[in-house]
Amino acid sequence: MDHSGHGTTMDLPPFTLGRALEYSPDLFFLVGCLLALALYGGGVLRLRRRGDAWPVGRTVAFVLGVLTVALVMCTGLNDYGMVMFSVHMVQHMVISMVSPILLLLGAPVTLALRALPVAGRGRKGPRELLLVVLHSRYVRIVTHPAFTIPLFIASLYGLYFTPLFDFLMGSRTGHVAMMVHFLAVGLIFFWPIMGIDPGPHRPGHLMRMLELFAGMPFHAFFGIALMMASEPMVAAYRDPPVSLGIDVLSDQNAAGGIAWAFSEIPSVLVLVALVYQWYRSEQREAKRSDRAADRDGDKELAEYNAYLASLRARSQ
Repeated sequence: MDHSGHGTTMDLPPFTLGRALEYSPDLFFLVGCLLALALYGGGVLRLRRRGDAWPVGRTVAFVLGVLTVALVMCTGLNDYGMVMFSVHMVQHMVISMVSPILLLLGAPVTLALRALPVAGRGRKGPRELLLVVLHSRYVRIVTHPAFTIPLFIASLYGLYFTPLFDFLMGSRTGHVAMMVHFLAVGLIFFWPIMGIDPGPHRPGHLMRMLELFAGMPFHAFFGIALMMASEPMVAAYRDPPVSLGIDVLSDQNAAGGIAWAFSEIPSVLVLVALVYQWYRSEQREAKRSDRAADRDGDKELAEYNAYLASLRARSQ
């Protein structure tokens, strides 16, 4: 299916799940997905050959993340997304809220830092450059909640309720650029919150939960605004091809419902991951203090007992 402009999207048959899941690749995303899998797989193999372990769960999460991107960008969903607001909204929500979470759970930056070779003294290889970027002021700014939360909100309201959206939807390149933007915004927003990979902004678990919930009401409200609207809000979807046999308003309402529901799903996913990470870090802390106690024969406890004894002696 070609959809450069509106050439052949005009005669798309009515939407069915079967048609939506047919293979219809977007070249840019197809190459990107294959490249991501190849690089990640190469990194894991390199660690294995060296005798280092890499958690299977991380690999599974990353592969699933890449597959969710491919699902919305390399199938008929991408063709229908050009002419149906509801399908476009599925693409947007998956690529900005599901894919980033899964990709980040795969800890690709950590993998890169462990797999890339260390350059010789005074030389800068890919690993050193990656570290420079991670510690840069630029990354510190773009991962700060004062930047990520407004960006997350602005890419909903600033895009859909301004002429920018229609401009981008006018061409294939614009549509791809918009999807790349959604993926990038999702990654930047969830990176400090998921916090497996090293990053400059690392708040405690409670702050992360607050960060997560700060953006969600705006998301839900955006969905409700679309559901309640009594006229088409986005010009690009005002007159869908007759062959689809859809009603513009009910399609827009469906898009709103999808946006609203999706603000809940990832929140739950992230919350589960956060609680698990919190639990793990508490356990590690407990093990660390146990090991310290074993090493110094529970010095702390002995000191405390001595202190109590001295108090007792003083009071007598």
